[in-house]
Amino acid sequence: MKLFSQSTRDERGDLDPTVSDSFGRSDPGRPPLEHLEKTRWERIWPSLACGAGLFSDGYLNSVIGQVNTILVLIYGDSYKNSSAQQNVASLAFAGTVIGQLFFGWLSDHYSRKWSLMISTCILIVFAALCAGSYGYHGSASGLFAALAAYRFLIGIGIGGEYPAGSVACAESTGELKAGHRNRYFILFTNVQIDLGFVLANLVPMILVLIFTEKHLRATWRVALGLGVLPPLSLLYLRLKLKEPEEFNRETMKDTRTPWWLVIKFYWFRLLIVSLIWFIYDFSTYSFSIYSSAWLALILGKSAPLWKTFAWNTLLNTFYLPGAVGGAFLSDWIGPRRALALGVCLQGLVGFLMTGLYSRLNTPAHVGGFVVVYGIFLSLGEAGPGDNIGLVASKTCSTAIRGQYYAVAAAMGKIGAFVGTYIFPIIQNHAPGGADSTRGGQDPFFVSSSLCLFSAFLAIFFLPHIGQDTITLEDINFREYLESHGWDTTQMGIKGHQMASASALDD
Repeated sequence: MKLFSQSTRDERGDLDPTVSDSFGRSDPGRPPLEHLEKTRWERIWPSLACGAGLFSDGYLNSVIGQVNTILVLIYGDSYKNSSAQQNVASLAFAGTVIGQLFFGWLSDHYSRKWSLMISTCILIVFAALCAGSYGYHGSASGLFAALAAYRFLIGIGIGGEYPAGSVACAESTGELKAGHRNRYFILFTNVQIDLGFVLANLVPMILVLIFTEKHLRATWRVALGLGVLPPLSLLYLRLKLKEPEEFNRETMKDTRTPWWLVIKFYWFRLLIVSLIWFIYDFSTYSFSIYSSAWLALILGKSAPLWKTFAWNTLLNTFYLPGAVGGAFLSDWIGPRRALALGVCLQGLVGFLMTGLYSRLNTPAHVGGFVVVYGIFLSLGEAGPGDNIGLVASKTCSTAIRGQYYAVAAAMGKIGAFVGTYIFPIIQNHAPGGADSTRGGQDPFFVSSSLCLFSAFLAIFFLPHIGQDTITLEDINFREYLESHGWDTTQMGIKGHQMASASALDD
């Protein structure tokens, strides 16, 4: 027997006030989540607790750039010319990919809540160990090795925040008022990442002013140690969490997942989402070259360290207007259109910056450079920055959402990794070399073209994503499984199924 039918949708594609089975009977055990009797805070705080952990991703991933700068000043060539400088960043990246894939599986097959708790504890422990990194008998090489190892392990925790946190956040927003769900998801996820970016530059700046450049050892350790506070502040809220209602209804944790049917149903959609995420992260690297260019023009080589961090803080602040504005835009026009519009406009601005590169890359026009670059960053956040995680969270069934999201997010990280190798090659092979005008322009031609390609993919190949897409997607997936003879009564947590059946009998 089909548990759901097409009659559950009204004329607008939203859910009717009650969900019916194939015989048209109202099922009081499965009311729309927004109709559950809860206060506003009771509806919001689970989404906040699930999503806000991504602040740690923004802070801990970004602050290591400032720490690297400080370690070069402290240890000189012994750090700069060693493999440690690259390992500290690359091993965290590798850990993030492993964490995304592992916690994606764990959140689907075990628990959303306890996957979050595990990743939170990893972040707390290894953020503290990073701050206390110490080499045997005080050796510098031992310190570098310890820091790199801890960064790999903290990367696993960061990776866990993506599938476990973002997916649970998306499912929890189903209890919020229709028309506001996308903005809350974005405000609790991508905006948190961007706030982490800002504070990862602001905090070291303040610490340098407090400790002065004569005590940089204290500066970098305190900057890393403060990374303990964000996950620690969420620990109590996450401990109080319950599994999202969608997860209770749709999980396959107590049965074998029909992977062949899953792949046939979702392979193309996952391919498109992963490709867009890959392109977005791949392109982001090349655009970061601009910030280095104009910072070098403004500051020169003799600028104090705090001023460098201050300008980086300003640069990262440009993310916030686009991220916050894009959160509302996603509700107004839908994530698919918002993503396509943002990335298309970003590509056009990128072409403009490329064409004017020879003029903008001069001290006389630095002000114009900063303004255009700020617009460019904001558009990137309003488009793919805000919406790619939302799309990955809402374009598949709850039963496999963690793994689906994890694969797409991991492809994004791989795209960033590939970009770090490809764009220097593009610059070095440009006419005149990497330091020429073409060396600055060519990567942006490539990136801006990929932005427009991403817009094309989003408009023509992504599905419509409405306010009730998660629930509708679960219905569609159940109907697909049933049409292929798979027994959907195996889905859901057993105790929850019995409670729903009891409510129906009553």
